[in-house]
This record gives sequence, C-alpha cells and structure tokens, in this order.
Amino acid sequence: MSEEQSTDIFKERLKSARLLRELSQTDLASKAGLPPSSVSHFESGTRKPSFENLKRLANALNVTTDYLLGRANETDGSAAVGTLHRDLNKLSDADIKLTEDFVKLLLGRGGQN
Repeated sequence: MSEEQSTDIFKERLKSARLLRELSQTDLASKAGLPPSSVSHFESGTRKPSFENLKRLANALNVTTDYLLGRANETDGSAAVGTLHRDLNKLSDADIKLTEDFVKLLLGRGGQN
C-alpha cells in the first residue's frame, strides 16, 4: 500500500468513525485532548497524527489504531479486543483470572444468546 493510499484510508476512516458516533470535529478533538484544527487537518489529509495522537483518536472513537490505519476492517469486535489487549496491564491478577473465566463461560455457551 502506498503512502498516499494509507493517508486516504486514515482520513476516510477517521471521518466515518466520527460521524458514526455523531461527533463534530470539535467534539472529537475535545474527547481526544487535541485542538479542533488538528482533527480538521487529519481528516483533510494535510497532516498526519503522531503515534500518541493516533492512540488518543482511537480511544476517543472506541476503535483500534489498526482500524484507523486500514489494517483491520471491523470496528466492533476488534475494538473490544484491542481495548482489552491495550489495557491488560492495568488489571489485577484477580481481574485477569475473572476475565479468563468469563471468556470460558461465553465460549461454553456455543454462541447462544
């Protein structure tokens, strides 16, 4: 993938994720702790975010950085997995065990709701 293509994917995904969550550029900037002009520049493709700003945008939109960069196509399940993976180090050993037990319980249900 060329640099131009990755820039196009990023700006399109950023805007579509923002609109899906019914956020203005100013709202997203506020949630991400960025100036509103930065979101405008990112969506127009005139600037690229730093790694730290990319993480802030992904967190504010509840998507993974991989989704914004075009490396993943799902915003729902992959976002949950990305959040869990990203924040795993913040959990206590007891919470990790509880999470593992919960996943086993869900898998044992065989996808039934």
